[in-house]
Amino acid sequence: MGAPAAQLLLLLFACCWAPGGANLSQDGYWQEQDLELGTLAPLDEAISSTVWSSPDMLASQDSQPWTSDETVVAGGTVVLKCQVKDHEDSSLQWSNPAQQTLYFGEKRALRDNRIQLVSSTPHELSISISNVALADEGEYTCSIFTMPVRTAKSLVTVLGIPQKPIISGYKSSLREKETTTLNCQSSGSKPAAQLTWRKGDQELHGEPTRIREDPNGKTFTVSSSVTFQVTREDDGAVIVCSVNHESLKGADRSTSQRIEVLYTPTAMIRPDPPHPREGQKLLLHCEGRGNPVPQQYLWEKEGSVPPLKITQESALIFPFLNKSDSGTYGCTAISNMGSYKAYYTLNVNDPSPVPSSSSTYHAIIGGIVAFIVFLLLILLIFLGHYLIRHKGTYLTHEAKGSDDAPDADTAIINAEGGQSGGDDKKEYFI
Repeated sequence: MGAPAAQLLLLLFACCWAPGGANLSQDGYWQEQDLELGTLAPLDEAISSTVWSSPDMLASQDSQPWTSDETVVAGGTVVLKCQVKDHEDSSLQWSNPAQQTLYFGEKRALRDNRIQLVSSTPHELSISISNVALADEGEYTCSIFTMPVRTAKSLVTVLGIPQKPIISGYKSSLREKETTTLNCQSSGSKPAAQLTWRKGDQELHGEPTRIREDPNGKTFTVSSSVTFQVTREDDGAVIVCSVNHESLKGADRSTSQRIEVLYTPTAMIRPDPPHPREGQKLLLHCEGRGNPVPQQYLWEKEGSVPPLKITQESALIFPFLNKSDSGTYGCTAISNMGSYKAYYTLNVNDPSPVPSSSSTYHAIIGGIVAFIVFLLLILLIFLGHYLIRHKGTYLTHEAKGSDDAPDADTAIINAEGGQSGGDDKKEYFI
């Protein structure tokens, strides 16, 4: 009997042997009677149960199909690929973990619109399953109907996506130095996720993640708690609980909780202007900080019995400063969390004109002009000295070049005709 005839005979045998009256319709689909849709007889089990004694029917290794394990996130799409080198004129088949045939060659066997044919050739059968659910996890079997039937397994792992975590345990507000405990919980992860804590950019070391199996028996609920003492710097801080899981592929899935811390006030006094002088107007601002913000400010001056009157919010105003206003002033900031007192020492300086921008400009111009005049005077002095020196040198050379030059204390004013051998007039000035 030839191989094609034997294969056809085996297929007919499997159809007749299928439980519940399953048979093959004319269009190649399996039809079920009184059974769950798509339940087919495990052909590979039927054929593999037969003991083959003929050595000619032992298939070579080239007839062994191969597949690969796949991991998919719930709700995603997985592709199952089965390949064989030598198909021996047989078709490939995919079946699910319940041994329901999904595709026999290019023929659909299970009426599930999520399952689609990707590729069907004598050497490959690839199908895709979309919108994968946790129930789709398990071993899928690829079979080829040689003698004997050969199979390959593909383990499909479905990852359960963890839900957004929930933070509990926070009350409306916390007092400074109070210790608080926050709890975080996330359900639906598979495998179990891990939880981490942080405050702003600072990591918080919480308790190890606790794991509890969900009622469906497939996913897990994880929880964690963190305990810390709050300070005034934590007022407005954001506490974040994040869930880490391979199904998220690095995406952030976290929940944040902003905390409020109540603390006693602080205060400082700021003068305006910073360097007050006699005759000026002065404002002493008492700047309070706290939660809640201080609502009352009391001013006093050391040595003065009655409290000073506030005339503008938290500021103390001096309309016209004089030296009698000098002294140490105190401001008490008060809230329902407590009070704080700040001090400022006021020293009233003598009045002095404050240079304006125009006077500064004139001073600069005057300085430049004075410098230029100074340079000109220096230049004139040097020039006069130079001229005097060179004029004296000229007269000395003139006196040495004349034979009729008189003595140092004699001057010949008019020598015309008084000497022989010359008509020139010579004048000497000593």
